[in-house]
Amino acid sequence: MIAAPWGWLRTNGSAELSVGLDAFEVGFVGSGGVEVRCSLADAVAVGFERVPPIRSIPSYRGQRHNPGLYWSATVSAHVEYESWLERDEALALDFDPDVVGFAAQPFWLFWRDGHKRRSHAPDFFARRADGTGVVIDCRPAVRIKPRDAAAFAATARACASMGWVYRRVSEHDRVWLANVQWLAGYRHPRHRVESTVAALMATAFAEPRPLIEGARSVGDPVAVLPVLHHLLWSKELMVDLSQRLESVSIVSAAAR
Repeated sequence: MIAAPWGWLRTNGSAELSVGLDAFEVGFVGSGGVEVRCSLADAVAVGFERVPPIRSIPSYRGQRHNPGLYWSATVSAHVEYESWLERDEALALDFDPDVVGFAAQPFWLFWRDGHKRRSHAPDFFARRADGTGVVIDCRPAVRIKPRDAAAFAATARACASMGWVYRRVSEHDRVWLANVQWLAGYRHPRHRVESTVAALMATAFAEPRPLIEGARSVGDPVAVLPVLHHLLWSKELMVDLSQRLESVSIVSAAAR
């Protein structure tokens, strides 16, 4: 067994892993920036939500993609993305209260397709609060070629063998995404520095009421709305994000 770097080991809750683990191999960046290769069975113990990217994302003039960095409030660090769809998924992961950590381009998955050796680097690995791993690929449906579909299918099989969840993201609901993008502007903890205002907000929305009405009951909207939006981001206050977020949107305290 190849030992994972200290601090990356996690307990495997199952007594036995499914048949088929030996068909795959995993490569990831270990301590000192050295690539580590291990079996799929050993990879279960690695905290992929904290590993550096296994591959660099190219950036050059005239490219079709839009690479960049997203600052995550969940991990308090920048996470790379290769396209706007990946940026939106990083945002969605950051907004998900069940996600305790995530990383981009976490590992290479190697396997054989007949006599050919194949490899694939998923776009994200996320860790849920219950310890479950989630592997994510982002690709619009219209851009999936047969070779891509085969890679996604192989990745799904590997994840199933490890007890991980595999998800392919092709798009996000536009209204929901626009709302979350707005709230993301207030995701940094500095917007919660006014703890007194946050406490007053919880009281103001103890019973559901329009957003602006509750804000005005606390103070000058210019001063208190950033705190309110941060509380919506952190799920301390709740609102229906399937509808456009407006001043009349009904806000309530989170259920306890």
